[in-house]
Amino acid sequence: MNILEPNNTAAGFRNIVKREISKEGLKIHIVGFLASEDPASITYSEYARNGCEDVGIAFTLITVNPDSIERMLSEANSDNTIHGIFIYYPVWSDYRDAEIRNMVSPHKDVEGLTSYWLKKLFANDRFDDTEKRNKAILPCTPLAIIKLLEETEAYMQFGLPFRGQSVTIFNRSEVVGRPLAYMLSNDGARVYSFDVNGGVVVDISGTHKEEIAVNRADALKKSDIVITGVPSKNFEKIRADELKPGTICLNFSSVQNFELDAKETAALYIPRVGTMTVAMCMRNALQLYRNYHQTN
Repeated sequence: MNILEPNNTAAGFRNIVKREISKEGLKIHIVGFLASEDPASITYSEYARNGCEDVGIAFTLITVNPDSIERMLSEANSDNTIHGIFIYYPVWSDYRDAEIRNMVSPHKDVEGLTSYWLKKLFANDRFDDTEKRNKAILPCTPLAIIKLLEETEAYMQFGLPFRGQSVTIFNRSEVVGRPLAYMLSNDGARVYSFDVNGGVVVDISGTHKEEIAVNRADALKKSDIVITGVPSKNFEKIRADELKPGTICLNFSSVQNFELDAKETAALYIPRVGTMTVAMCMRNALQLYRNYHQTN
């Protein structure tokens, strides 16, 4: 089985951030709000703490009652000593979580999940100023996946880096699957996007946007890259006989979405992205600090 673990790639990005912070003597402070006892949220908060400590970013974890998170988030947005904000979901596990996500100041949104940044992504607007000095913030998990794919043979150094590649994504969430589909499509890929309601082709070129229904079997047989993020044991795992020869397979769910024979058949299997997600958050934190908080 040919496996690409994310840890070494993540360490490389963290080292770049660490060197920049140390060289410039930057004092960056991030706070995280934890409002539940969800094990995945607690684990993510620990990853964030460790990632911050590794690169030289001060990190404060605040355990909050869901009913007080709006007030505390407003205070954090206004606090000039705080340069980045994490929120560990779920808070309420309903529509209010999306409302809270959009209460984070875009200038402190290290995860890149506010509608401000997502709208820029969907419009393929890559900067946040007319002089094109400040690059737009990208959502950390989709960005982590892209950076891992850059380590594979599917990535081209020149032009549109994923031109000619067909990609199937089993996840159409607003925080990972949908942004990832747009990012890959903007970089030249033909993307098949699936959720519980089925699959569509996502093809974006300029102002042209096309969404045509597609079934799982056809999408998988055409795909050079298959990406899964379905956090359910009820998902029908991807089998080897469904895959095109030479497929690159990546799983970002806490639940493994590939059968063993698919992992063994894949040209390359990437089993997780968690450490890369945190590394991209550290990268975003440095970028936000330089763009909006640095005074000298």
